Amino acid sequence: MNQSKDKRALAPEEFTNLKIKERANNSAGIKGITHALNHAQKYIGLSKVLKLSLKMNQKGGFDCPGCAWPDPDDERSLWGEYCENGIKAIAEEAQNKTIGRTFFSKYSVDELADWSDFELGKSGRLAEPMLLKRGSKYYRPLSWEEAFNKIATHLKSLDHPDEAVFYTSGRTTNEAAFLYQLFVREYGTSNLPDCSNMCHEASGTALSETLGIGKGSVTLDDLYKAEVIMVVGQNPGTNHPRMLSALEKCKRNGGKIIAVNPLPEAGLIKFTNPQNPMKMVTGGTILADLYVPLSINGDVAFFKAILLKLLEKEETIGKVFDHDFIEKHTHGYQAFISDLKSYDFEDCLKSAGIPRDTFDAALQLILNNNKIIICWAMGLTQHENAVDNIRELVNLLLLKGSIGKDGAGTCPVRGHSNVQGDRTVGIWEAAPQSFLDKIEDKYGFKPSNKHGYSVIEAIKAMYEKRAKVFFGLGGNFIAAVPDTLYSAKALENCNLTVHVSTKLNRSHLVTGKEALILPCLGRTEKDYQKSGEQIQSIENSMGIVSSTKGVLNPCSDKLLSEVAVVCGIAHATLGERSQVNWLQYKDDYNLVRDDIEEVVSGFQNYNERIKDPSGFYLPNGARLRQFNTKTGKANFTLNKLPEWTLKGEELIMMTIRSHDQFNTTIYGLNDRYRGIFNERRVIFMNVEDMKERQLEEKQIVHIKSHYKETVREAHNFMVVGYDIPKNCCATYFPETNVLVPLDSFAHTAKTPASKSVIITVIPA
Repeated sequence: MNQSKDKRALAPEEFTNLKIKERANNSAGIKGITHALNHAQKYIGLSKVLKLSLKMNQKGGFDCPGCAWPDPDDERSLWGEYCENGIKAIAEEAQNKTIGRTFFSKYSVDELADWSDFELGKSGRLAEPMLLKRGSKYYRPLSWEEAFNKIATHLKSLDHPDEAVFYTSGRTTNEAAFLYQLFVREYGTSNLPDCSNMCHEASGTALSETLGIGKGSVTLDDLYKAEVIMVVGQNPGTNHPRMLSALEKCKRNGGKIIAVNPLPEAGLIKFTNPQNPMKMVTGGTILADLYVPLSINGDVAFFKAILLKLLEKEETIGKVFDHDFIEKHTHGYQAFISDLKSYDFEDCLKSAGIPRDTFDAALQLILNNNKIIICWAMGLTQHENAVDNIRELVNLLLLKGSIGKDGAGTCPVRGHSNVQGDRTVGIWEAAPQSFLDKIEDKYGFKPSNKHGYSVIEAIKAMYEKRAKVFFGLGGNFIAAVPDTLYSAKALENCNLTVHVSTKLNRSHLVTGKEALILPCLGRTEKDYQKSGEQIQSIENSMGIVSSTKGVLNPCSDKLLSEVAVVCGIAHATLGERSQVNWLQYKDDYNLVRDDIEEVVSGFQNYNERIKDPSGFYLPNGARLRQFNTKTGKANFTLNKLPEWTLKGEELIMMTIRSHDQFNTTIYGLNDRYRGIFNERRVIFMNVEDMKERQLEEKQIVHIKSHYKETVREAHNFMVVGYDIPKNCCATYFPETNVLVPLDSFAHTAKTPASKSVIITVIPA
């Protein structure tokens, strides 16, 4: 790649005046309200944010475009069902500025590459379709018809449909996602990579194998009733702040919380509920009864150590395991116990990297309780042994009988607001044959049953020029994927790259020979079609499908809904050979839901049930102790300790989000819970590791990752001493995605191993 194109893919290596303060030990409260309101006032104004906040996550309102945390089934707070980062999310989507032809005629893609990701996102809402012609450095406007025809021409010119890649972001609604996968399958390919491939694919893989459903098994009510909640590899105070209210309610009901994470996070230390005046006065609720400072990727070792001690207690005093549940509902118990006995407790404890007294405290809470919920996020799923991490925690729940009863079960906490729903309605490169058969029965064409490209496979295919068109329905692909420079070259090898977006992002600067930006409606905006104002639907982390309906007028009359974009492209590409009447769907989304009802299990009477303001639950066998696995039972599994070692001055690095961030969207430059202000180019290090390397606070360093004799580099980061286990360090993504090897991913799931990157730190 030449220098200018390298620059387009990477955020500028400039510092922005780092200030370090003491890390916080309390979350939300008055400060959370103040920061949210200040942010909203700056970008959209208080009157607009008030209008939006009273409708966000409310019955009959719109679903937050941020995380997928569920709303209460019963009455919702009159003060609003939102959090600080939810307000930032709507301020990002509903910002007052718009950008179109004037903006893009002023700034070339090379000039925009000098902007930070924060500046790109805050440049304004995209207002009209834009085309970057071959050889040009300036986007220019075009009509929607021209855009659809441009895409159709490229797709019809390919030698085979498998030369196209169709990516999906988790923001996409059920209706748009279903039509999107239907178009892709009728076009003739299964290349449907999506953001699940990069975050929770390991969860789905492990849970499907062990419990027969690739989703969690609990409801919000279960969290309230739990005796113990383990929050593992997750930072809810930043990434899922409304979860803190559920944890607070668990504590109020007598439950205990164990936080297992390499970093101490403010949201799990203490929570001041901004909707509870008494808590605001008294200083909040201590959430975590125990903090377990696990070494990065020490999860299997930690769980295996717990399992060994539980087994020891079972064999000496008994009544530790739920043998009635094990006998009736599980498979593989004896093989599991035999394998477990082959491990040494001290070796496991050492590998986990935690003090013995901390371990003993965690053991006692698990030993003496049976209503146990384990919550987790990407701290567990982004390792080469990620599937093992999740299978091992399932082993623990199975031994305790903590599946399929009140207050117990699995709780993978999903990221984007409809990432789970997209998979449910067919966004899957490896859809089951039963789903494909229903497509054929309904529409009369035979979908390909060939395994399509996951994200990693799609990047390799584009790099090797086996894929020539990239289409992204939402998201910021280049900022989300690993191995940034390799992935950028992959996109540049395409003949055409297309992004359906609400705002400008770095993916619009890393393009194929031609590129399109297609602006779409946001969640906050009204969607008018021929049949009237439309509603759409999403599925949250706990399998509830509910409606979403915008409240603002569109910021531009040149925006289309994602449904209309998909239908326009499908009609232009497939034409008369299509078995589907595409144009009818964009006029009336009820017709889309009618089809989903016929094709996707669990959506009976969809159009009627979606009128229920609380939504409806999809079937979940694990909740009922009905395990749809190959054995017909919940399966114990055998999982090894991870096999990796550090040499010399190597460290293991995990990528994390700041508090001013959701996925790849940067709301600001502060990470106030961790005490970091005005800067993102930092590396958190253990103070002893700094001393051994003769590094000082704020010293500028370069970072090198080492994987299979390949070295990758990220330049200009400031060292920050932090409370993190020895030999571990942390950096923000997407700035250090360039260090994550494309070939380092979870076995059987291919989730990039962004949480276990072996690096060295070199003084600049």
